[in-house]
Amino acid sequence: MPQPPAPRRTAGRPARISREEIIRTASRIVSEDGVDRLTMRRLATEVGSTPMALYHHVRDKEELLVLLLDDYADRSLHRPEPPPADPRERILTAAVAIHDVLAACPWIVEVLTADDLLSASALWFVEQIVAGLADCGLTLEQAVHGYRAIWYFTAGEILVRATSARRRATDDRPTYRDRVFAGLDPAELPHLSRIAPRWAPLTAQDTYEQGLRALLDGLLDQAPG
Repeated sequence: MPQPPAPRRTAGRPARISREEIIRTASRIVSEDGVDRLTMRRLATEVGSTPMALYHHVRDKEELLVLLLDDYADRSLHRPEPPPADPRERILTAAVAIHDVLAACPWIVEVLTADDLLSASALWFVEQIVAGLADCGLTLEQAVHGYRAIWYFTAGEILVRATSARRRATDDRPTYRDRVFAGLDPAELPHLSRIAPRWAPLTAQDTYEQGLRALLDGLLDQAPG
């Protein structure tokens, strides 16, 4: 018995897409190729649709990036229950949580360093840092400046490590720094020349929390009185 013909799809009609599929595909693109390679045209091609169809779900690339930030924060940032009672420990716990989540996905730091995009889902952690600094005696204005210093330290540490790791992954030759350090003049740079053979492994060590604690000590020294 002959089978009925399959229904024909309207020529040129793009497949139906969901916001979840858009976010999943966009996240893969930026994870593999970086934020600069994410365009609405490329995203539309990879989900089998058109740029115009995407605009029914997201207004533009900026809104798409915010959706990616919120999606990642919702899946990865987990609030400690209960938060530490000591305000200093609350600051450290929140900052380390932010660092660890972002270090696993460095492209997000590149987006956040524009300083005008953020994830509303992550603001609870920002609140813990600002409130903790205020509870330790800083004025609210000083607490905001303190948070900014912690964020700059955190973002910089992640970006430097991520960039260095990418370069090492694609080129195993001695770096320019290695070549320069190998020929340092002990008379002119005695300390650097002495530590030069150990510079690379020393700077590769994870000292984020140690540096964060030292930074926090300095910030809290600014408390009035």
